Amino acid sequence: MKMTLKESLGFTVLSMLLLCVLLGLQAGCKTNPRTATELHRLQGYWESVPPAKNSITITDNSLHYYAQTDFWYETTFTLPAGTDPQQLHATIKRCWYPDNIGKVVIVLFKIEDGTLSLAYLQTGAAPKNLEDEEADRFKLRKVQPQKKNTELPKSK
Repeated sequence: MKMTLKESLGFTVLSMLLLCVLLGLQAGCKTNPRTATELHRLQGYWESVPPAKNSITITDNSLHYYAQTDFWYETTFTLPAGTDPQQLHATIKRCWYPDNIGKVVIVLFKIEDGTLSLAYLQTGAAPKNLEDEEADRFKLRKVQPQKKNTELPKSK
């Protein structure tokens, strides 16, 4: 059976597309060991140091930040591989201020000696480093959750 030029080009394009899909699936299935380790270490309930009203609860890839009944965020996040310092990209799903829903916040973090250090900019850009003076910075310690801070208020 003879193939026309048009059929030959279609077959080539289809073959290349299939190859790209298979390679993409294979690449997507690989887990970066550092990212998996950091995700595991982030899990739990964290309170700000020194003791304050701020808390973060992390379950799987969900992060819930709570300061008070009228200042809280519910997000999902990813941990991009190969960043130094480690980054957390949080997408706001629910919050006290509806205009923030859908925004992405880039947070630098490190866990050292049981303390979670965070730095982020209100603009959504990544801070220069964890000590960036323009960034909002937090230090938190993992503790047993307090019932009052683990439940987020209902959306308005």
